[in-house]
Amino acid sequence: MNSNRPIISASQFDAVIFDMDGVVTQTAHVHAAAWKKMFDSYLQQRSERTGEQYEPFSVEADYTRYVDGKPRYDGVRDFLKSRGIELPEGESGDGPEKETICGLGNRKNSFFQEVLEEQGAQRYETTVELIEKLKRAGIKTAIISASKNARKVLKAANAHDLFDARVDGLDAEEMGLPGKPAPDVFVAAAEKLGAAPARSVVVEDSQSGVQAGRAGGFGLVIGVDRSNQREELARYADVVVEDLAEVKVEKNNQSSEKTTDDLPCALDRFNDVTCRLKNRQPAVFLDYDGTLTPIVDRPEDAVITEEMRQTVQDLADYCTVAIVSGRDRRDVEQLAGVKRIHYAGSHGFDIADPEGRTMENRQGEAFLPALDQAEKALHERLDSLEGAQVERKKFAIAVHFRRVPESQHAQVEQAVDEVLAQSKDLRKTGGKMIHELRPDIDWDKGRALRWLLEKLNLNRRDVVPIYIGDDLTDEDALREIEQQGIGILVRDEEARPTHARYALEDTAEVRIFLRKLHDFLEEREEEDEE
Repeated sequence: MNSNRPIISASQFDAVIFDMDGVVTQTAHVHAAAWKKMFDSYLQQRSERTGEQYEPFSVEADYTRYVDGKPRYDGVRDFLKSRGIELPEGESGDGPEKETICGLGNRKNSFFQEVLEEQGAQRYETTVELIEKLKRAGIKTAIISASKNARKVLKAANAHDLFDARVDGLDAEEMGLPGKPAPDVFVAAAEKLGAAPARSVVVEDSQSGVQAGRAGGFGLVIGVDRSNQREELARYADVVVEDLAEVKVEKNNQSSEKTTDDLPCALDRFNDVTCRLKNRQPAVFLDYDGTLTPIVDRPEDAVITEEMRQTVQDLADYCTVAIVSGRDRRDVEQLAGVKRIHYAGSHGFDIADPEGRTMENRQGEAFLPALDQAEKALHERLDSLEGAQVERKKFAIAVHFRRVPESQHAQVEQAVDEVLAQSKDLRKTGGKMIHELRPDIDWDKGRALRWLLEKLNLNRRDVVPIYIGDDLTDEDALREIEQQGIGILVRDEEARPTHARYALEDTAEVRIFLRKLHDFLEEREEEDEE
């Protein structure tokens, strides 16, 4: 089983909306055969009448591009347009012998009915299993279809009682809803379930369907690659799977089962990354210590290499780049020395844009007196302990014990806990050989990342946030973009649960990944200019 599978969490989503053909029921081959029979007979008759060259309908090239997932008459119209053929629209009551858009659509429908009657319909059992998991997690489900035969197909496949709501071709006609790639049928299904699109998932196997899901502002769009069109689906889908058995469902308060040892290498999966970036722009957020520079004994010695600095600088020419660090902003700016990027220090409390304009989260300032008192108390307890280092930041205090003998690690933590017990305004967090005291408010790197995305107008469907970090404090940011973005963890020796999608082994691999991303964006821009 793929360990890097998409997750539908009840804490993030209230509803999942499934397309029918190709996702729930196995009728795509029936539809394809009916379309081919109808178009081939019409094109051949037209060729005999007009002398035009006869070119048959191609299931491989024409089905997914022009007719799959669309209302029947739209499919007729779009395919004929691709052949330069214009016909009168006609009326929905036109007989199958009529040479109109509606007449040909009705002819296709009669062929479909014949094949369905002969062969019946099957359902994808892995889809049914996913639906059952969603129900157990308290997540509602709906089914949509452009077909006016949807109810008959669902019944034939024994899938008619799986869903909480349905919007099919008959419903769409009654409500006057346009077909895909317009998002209206999905939005209508979400409304029937009482769910907001932003808290709903779309599951589709067609290009027009994933495009509709994205256009509707849905929280997650999953493409199901049934016919070798992964790259086409990835243009609009947040994630593409071969089968819905790859999708994981989480109930409320259930944590991810992924561990750092399970993650695939981001360099090996770089093609998956570029597929996610089709027609989209990345926004890259980077931790500093352990990500852009190796962890060192003394925090003041953590200066990045010139090669890393230049790589980050070059990447900033093609997309938004920000360094998000627990260090003070001015400290990380000086150590990194990269121009034209955003800096978020103190876990996002203090932010500066590329022009040097600052934005501070004012919530933290009320806690400065408590931090001053805690800093003084920590110095009193730890200055005499060999190797211990108390690092004051504006909105936090870090106690480093990497150089403290292991036998005295417990003594360091006891001192931190004693100081913490004297203050009701602070809380303790951890990291790599570090204890940190921060303001006791609901603020972390994840909140900072979300705030940054909103402030920089990057909270859009055409932006893919990429976050790279190495520490426990980075998990908040990795969790924040787990569904919509790309989280990458710089691995350490200890395996632990993670919300990252991919991993890199060290800072050297981070630089290689960032350089590959730069080269991809540079090449794409050059192609667009040609």
